[in-house]
Amino acid sequence: MGLLTFKGGVHPDDGKRFSKDQAIRPIMPKGDMVYPLSQHIGAPANPVVKKGDHVLKGQMIADAGGFVSAPVYSSVSGTVKGLEQRFNPTGTRTECIVIENDGEYKETEYEPVKPLEEMTSEEILDKIGRAGIVGMGGAGFPTRVKLSPKDPDKIEYIIANCAECEPYITADYRRMLENTEELVSGMRVVLSLFPNAKGYFAVEDNKRDCAEKIKAAIADEPRMDVKLLMTKYPQGAERQLIYAVTKRAINSTMLPADAGCIVDNVETLIGIHTAVVEGRPLTERVVTVSGDAITSPGNFKVLLGTNHQELIEAAGGFSAEPEKLISGGPMMGFAMVTADAPVTKTSSSLLAFKEDAVAKNPETACINCGRCVEVCPSRIIPSRLADCAQRHDEEAFVAMNGLECVECGSCSYVCPAKRQLKQAIGSMRKTALANKRKK
Repeated sequence: MGLLTFKGGVHPDDGKRFSKDQAIRPIMPKGDMVYPLSQHIGAPANPVVKKGDHVLKGQMIADAGGFVSAPVYSSVSGTVKGLEQRFNPTGTRTECIVIENDGEYKETEYEPVKPLEEMTSEEILDKIGRAGIVGMGGAGFPTRVKLSPKDPDKIEYIIANCAECEPYITADYRRMLENTEELVSGMRVVLSLFPNAKGYFAVEDNKRDCAEKIKAAIADEPRMDVKLLMTKYPQGAERQLIYAVTKRAINSTMLPADAGCIVDNVETLIGIHTAVVEGRPLTERVVTVSGDAITSPGNFKVLLGTNHQELIEAAGGFSAEPEKLISGGPMMGFAMVTADAPVTKTSSSLLAFKEDAVAKNPETACINCGRCVEVCPSRIIPSRLADCAQRHDEEAFVAMNGLECVECGSCSYVCPAKRQLKQAIGSMRKTALANKRKK
């Protein structure tokens, strides 16, 4: 049987050799901790502490601001310095709670946990929601909302996104190897909410060691299985992953639940285990620090709110002054305007590169080669959509299915003219979606 995949996609140098063999190392922060109120899709969290308050590790400092929102917890003990505007990893300034770390890490008392089999679905969902769990692969969608479809009985597949197809990032890879039991436990929790579903761990075939370890861990789990995927980008994109595993297609007007699927990434499932089985909120995550400008690339267990500059120090500092810093992967991540920004729930990696490859390759005219069409996983025409975007022709953009773009960047990667297709399409797509919501 062939490896599961989708049509289109690209094969960039994965860069994982820099950090894949580096075991997860915990690092303890030294400076102030900064917690953005918006680390998720939806309404920002509302502060429940004020300047001068003393807080404990694991204490809620901001509550969910609505149904589509998530609370924020302190990852240290210390004193609240106030609410300030700070840069987040995506380069925008946002409201943040700043806490002076006292270095003692005194932890709050948590509620006693019940065995999973004794908990109701509502209790499980409440624990996930109250713990502040969101999609930690980068999307940041509140997990409780994702796990609350209209008809749970129609959910047939829970897919663990173990692809980690973005180049350089190896945080999920190390999690799968080192925290296999917690990952499987998280899947077990989610399956308890959906009686008719099977759980699939979708792993790219360049991570066969992870696949074998997960297979061994689920040997006695009849509702779980491992699915091997072809190593290709963007294999981990939600629509492409669902199609590869189930052969069910969804478009921009649908949710995965409409196809009977729910997708959660590795770090999210481990967070679900921590919340439900251990009874602790989300206060940490694993982050890859890599790139050719990093002295000692690695994978680090980081307390949320830690400054990215401290991650760079933990990785031995810069081997050369970088021209480009990226939060996330090189294909879909964000160029950072400063490393003076906190690690958030969606911070999967920090990459530093000696050269800014994009800046060194200016755009030229389209040569109508069609390569962008060949690799597009959404089967649209990126070159024409970028033309519509440059003309601000929203009507033509929508008519040509521009809203179906998943903004993976495959088109920009293969374009011989070095056109910034993804950026142009992404900007117009955001405008079109905003105008659609207004209507």
